Amino acid sequence: MATGTHTVEVPVGIEHVWDFVSDMEKWAKLVPGYNAHEMIDDKHSTWTFKGNVGVLKKTVEVEIIILEWVSPSKVTFELKGLSDNFTGNGYFLAESMDAENTKMTGFLEVIAGGLAGPVLNPIFKPIVPKATQMLTDRVANKIKLVHV
Repeated sequence: MATGTHTVEVPVGIEHVWDFVSDMEKWAKLVPGYNAHEMIDDKHSTWTFKGNVGVLKKTVEVEIIILEWVSPSKVTFELKGLSDNFTGNGYFLAESMDAENTKMTGFLEVIAGGLAGPVLNPIFKPIVPKATQMLTDRVANKIKLVHV
């Protein structure tokens, strides 16, 4: 299992962070390796990523399911590989520091299953924390651009 957690301070009120992270359409293209996504409904979507896994260049299809929205602080989701055997979960958590500053945390956990699991899980261990940091930073930077 690979996990990543990254926290940043965003110089906007919590309502602006919530407005952004509660809508996948606003941050989907910021995910590392993003190629495309299709919204099935407001809680279900399929995403396509292109990236390198070790020495392999790979296109991966993933189903993302929003498990819950807890306004204005947390969006929780799970993911399931459609093209490969892996599962995971994650969230964005916003904590108000004061009226004009918010602490935002991104979290992602991924575990590969099946015959490839013992090979892929060690490869995922350094990739998932970097991807989590990159996504969280990109989301924070985009929120700053839109609201500052």
